[in-house]
Amino acid sequence: MTSTYIKTKRERCCMSEDEPNSEGLMERQTTGEDRVRMTARQLSEPQTANWIASEAGWSHEPTKRVLDRLVDDGILHRDESGTHTTYYPDYRRQAMQEAMRLRDSGHTVEELTDRLADMKTQIRDWEGEFGVESPNQLRGTLADESLDGDEEDRRREIAREWEHLQRRIQIVGFAIREWDFLAPTTEPAEASS
Repeated sequence: MTSTYIKTKRERCCMSEDEPNSEGLMERQTTGEDRVRMTARQLSEPQTANWIASEAGWSHEPTKRVLDRLVDDGILHRDESGTHTTYYPDYRRQAMQEAMRLRDSGHTVEELTDRLADMKTQIRDWEGEFGVESPNQLRGTLADESLDGDEEDRRREIAREWEHLQRRIQIVGFAIREWDFLAPTTEPAEASS
């Protein structure tokens, strides 16, 4: 089973053309269950079934049934300790699968190192542009009454991309550090002629 991550606009621009565009993949998904599975696996923070159903464009009850199956299969965790039941993926599993996918993608370790540098440069650019050091500090600038609605939306989107890039940096960094460990243990058998 392969996992699909929605990449930020910045990441998509830095990817080679041979990698699938996950936005296109999301649009091509035809069933509600597929969209729920994809949405649930990409959660960066716990969310309710209602939120996931809304993101997946599906109704609540079938979404909840899919989420419960994903919990039973060990793909998602369910947290019932708060006011609302929330779901979140096993982030360790996600990180390991993504690192393995990166290792098996056909890219070289140098290409991944370049991607890592590009992501870090993007974050430094945002830090410089807004004079902040974190996505939450950027969100804090929304209190500025001189901002118009478009600029507020832009800063919210950048804050989300910033958090996503921070997670991606950890995963790509892990894949680079463990490059040899993540190598396939067996080469595919050659076809006999």
